[in-house]
Amino acid sequence: MSKFKLAAIAGTLCAASMACALAHAQDAYPGKPIKLIVPYAAGGPTDIVARTVGMKLTERIGQQLVIDNRGGANGIIGMELAAKAPADGYNLVMGGAGVLGSNPAFYSKLPYDAVKDFAPISLLTQAPLLLVVNPSLGVKTFPEFIKLAKARPGELSFGSGGTGGVAHLAGELLNYMGGVKTVHVPYKGAAPAMSDLLGGQIAFTFTSTVAAIPNVKSGKLIGLGVTWAKRAPALPDVPSIADTYPGYEVRVWYGFLAPSKTPRAMVDKLNRELDIVVRNPEVVQRFIADGGEAVGGSPEVFSKVIAQEIAIWTKLARDTGLKLE
Repeated sequence: MSKFKLAAIAGTLCAASMACALAHAQDAYPGKPIKLIVPYAAGGPTDIVARTVGMKLTERIGQQLVIDNRGGANGIIGMELAAKAPADGYNLVMGGAGVLGSNPAFYSKLPYDAVKDFAPISLLTQAPLLLVVNPSLGVKTFPEFIKLAKARPGELSFGSGGTGGVAHLAGELLNYMGGVKTVHVPYKGAAPAMSDLLGGQIAFTFTSTVAAIPNVKSGKLIGLGVTWAKRAPALPDVPSIADTYPGYEVRVWYGFLAPSKTPRAMVDKLNRELDIVVRNPEVVQRFIADGGEAVGGSPEVFSKVIAQEIAIWTKLARDTGLKLE
């Protein structure tokens, strides 16, 4: 037998051996702890969802999901680290509407590509925001609020937890779609914004339904509209802003992703496990308590959500010239 044939046979055997080794590694996956980068500080909404899901996922796969909080720069620091992490199934990231949807639209230069650098695994949960006003504003319905805003352009201010956050962008989208001019006041967190709203220093804000419900029920604030295209289960009497402005929708959502070249077999295995986790009664109740709902679904479904989110905010950025540099 010629040396060329021997070399060819050796090459074939080597390739087959590597393929078998890869298949075995994927079948045995996960064989060690998995790191989950959370691109925000510990204790925030993203971190809470990550730990809620992570605890149940650990129970199912028999390996620890290690939370690695890498906050800063509207989530950009953590997302860049995740994009450059080894695509071996042991490096994941907790993505959300901001880092995957609005950041690509409003930052001209990002150190990561929200679509090309990541492989979506599963969309876990989503929730709306609630537009709340101080009773001293003198409006009780969303149409009354819009009428007042149009009569007083540039006079009504709204607070948010910071520039570029979902509450800020919800206000900018309302300005755009409602043809009104309200003024954004950024705070260092949602809590001080809520405090100033209760004190009457600002006119309104967008906040989670959970944070708003106690003040709405006590009469300290008035809930005018949810940012979903449907009503929120926790506030069935509050209409959707989309009832007045069809197409207006701002969702807070979270999901797991991996670096883009992570083997599909590993992505699929995690997707199956996460689908079971988000239907766990304890997890479902936690999501409901936080004003949201469990989602789940295929990686392709998650990909479509990301694309839709980018499209919404890209249009707003293009039409208004808003940038977050």
